[in-house]
Amino acid sequence: MKFKKSLILAGFTVVLLTFPTISLADKASVKIEAPVSAEKNAEIIIKIHVRHKGNNFLHYTNWVEVKINGKTVQRWEFSARNRPENEAFTKEIRYTIAEQLTITAEANCNLHGSEGPATERVLLVPVENG
Repeated sequence: MKFKKSLILAGFTVVLLTFPTISLADKASVKIEAPVSAEKNAEIIIKIHVRHKGNNFLHYTNWVEVKINGKTVQRWEFSARNRPENEAFTKEIRYTIAEQLTITAEANCNLHGSEGPATERVLLVPVENG
């Protein structure tokens, strides 16, 4: 029985030494970067900054989703073979604003889940007649 416990502990140690980011793991999180306001019919750029410690074939961000006014406008799926490029990465969306926006974004770790969604608002400003 003692041998079996030692073998399991040794195996766990090998995994942690081989994949050190597993021991530093956390939940995936996002930050949204968008303009505070824009005129109707303007194209805006929305940046989704994702952070997650751990990016190997066992542990990675497996999806990122962006919703605008409750509707999914973009979703990126990742897998063990198609992981994000880094532990911190940015995705960009171009969106034409027709009304005030509530942007919600969330990322998920395949092992530890999500820190929860982030939300930003973009206000619609009147077009100035000049």
